[in-house]
Amino acid sequence: MKTMATAVLMSGLLLASCSAENTANEPDMEIVRGDVTDKSPAEIAYEEANAKMHEGMGVIDPDPDIAFMQGMIPHHQGAVDMAEIVLKYGKDAETRELAQQIINSQNKEIAQMREWLEKNNAVPAEKPATDADSQDHSGH
Repeated sequence: MKTMATAVLMSGLLLASCSAENTANEPDMEIVRGDVTDKSPAEIAYEEANAKMHEGMGVIDPDPDIAFMQGMIPHHQGAVDMAEIVLKYGKDAETRELAQQIINSQNKEIAQMREWLEKNNAVPAEKPATDADSQDHSGH
């Protein structure tokens, strides 16, 4: 009986160690200790900019011309946001210069796309309204 209990205990420990080892080696795992992560402020900012960009690109109009313009605005804004992050955190002069050029050119193109959408009676894509967005907050 004692041998069987030992075998069950050992197999449980072996499985637990394999599970812990497999999850610890997953490349997308983030190491979190309490409220502190091992990510730099720049990494966090890039992740937020990327998520915002993809959220904005999620609504696709059936008209391919409108869909292009609507999708490219958040795409270009994502480039502007990333360039602003490198201006804030980056150290390399060449990278910072390119970032400023990107901000200037992408903002001009965003304005051009917005004008095209307006001229063609279309609007920039909006993210779908959530229940919280649709609640009446006029009294607040």
